[in-house]
Amino acid sequence: MDYRRLGASGLEVPALSFGAGTFGGKGELFSAWGNTDVAEATRMVDVALDAGLTMFDTADVYSDGASEEVLGQAIKGRRDRVLISTKAVLPLHDGPNGAGASRARLIEAVDNALRRLGTEHIDLFQLHAFDAGTPVEESLSTLGDLVTAGKLRYVGASNFAGWQLMKSLAAADRHGLPRYVAHQVYYSLVGRDYEWELMPLGLDQGVGAVVWSPLGWGRLTGKIRRGRPLPEGSRLHRTASYGPPVDDEHLYTVVDALDAIAAETGKSVPQVALNWLLRRPTVATVIVGARNEEQLRENLGAVGWSLTPDHVARLDAASTVTSSYPHYLYRIQEGFARVNPPIERLIAAGRV
Repeated sequence: MDYRRLGASGLEVPALSFGAGTFGGKGELFSAWGNTDVAEATRMVDVALDAGLTMFDTADVYSDGASEEVLGQAIKGRRDRVLISTKAVLPLHDGPNGAGASRARLIEAVDNALRRLGTEHIDLFQLHAFDAGTPVEESLSTLGDLVTAGKLRYVGASNFAGWQLMKSLAAADRHGLPRYVAHQVYYSLVGRDYEWELMPLGLDQGVGAVVWSPLGWGRLTGKIRRGRPLPEGSRLHRTASYGPPVDDEHLYTVVDALDAIAAETGKSVPQVALNWLLRRPTVATVIVGARNEEQLRENLGAVGWSLTPDHVARLDAASTVTSSYPHYLYRIQEGFARVNPPIERLIAAGRV
């Protein structure tokens, strides 16, 4: 397993992390993700650790906290071998202080996560979303207190817009508060919006990407192809409305390219899609999920080899879409691109 620095921090994380969203199986919104119990979760942790995958990601809203509980039991006795990443901010209940990043909410959320996980510290704690109702200084100062208390090691954000992340980083610098070293983001071959603004921001500010849903909300598993309907029983039938939308024709174009390259490399479609992500700037770790050991081993096959430059170029071409304003100006108009080259030109020039 390859290990990378997490943003500008000194923390080394594995190229692949394990997403424990399938652990537990309680609640409504996330209950469809899976119902992995402690015994099966323990076995998957065994397989992950044997492969060098040492980071496990969860959140308080996953299965109403049951994901953290099952993960905590699955790693019992080997806490020193793993990194735990968890998140809070999204609503846990409808009452006052049931959501958000206020001082009261964050202190309670961290204490509850520590209890459910059965640990004394969290290696990476991330705000699951931007809280527009709480001053960023309040959130950051609370996180700083929790770091000082030894409950948190590093802090990060998740699903922030560019201005929200930059506002938080500026406030941290201005007041001497902890900086976010990670941004947990959606990024895949069928969802490259991250590259337009958040990736350049991450490069400039030293914020590493922790990628969620790298297979496009299950669309790049190899089960969906042009002219082939979605299989009966697929989770996409139930969960598609929760995930990022993808135009069908664009999806088929990307899958066509993945199919061809998978045949050439002897790898599977998801392995090719994951390997492409692992080569991208700012990407520190890619979160892979699995409902069983077979799926986990399949995803672990994404590391230990590399796509050729030709493969990468073909995948880039198949997956590129028109960016939004003002980003498209720097892609298609030479005057803009000369003063602020798009990320593709920086990669080609070896500058990132």
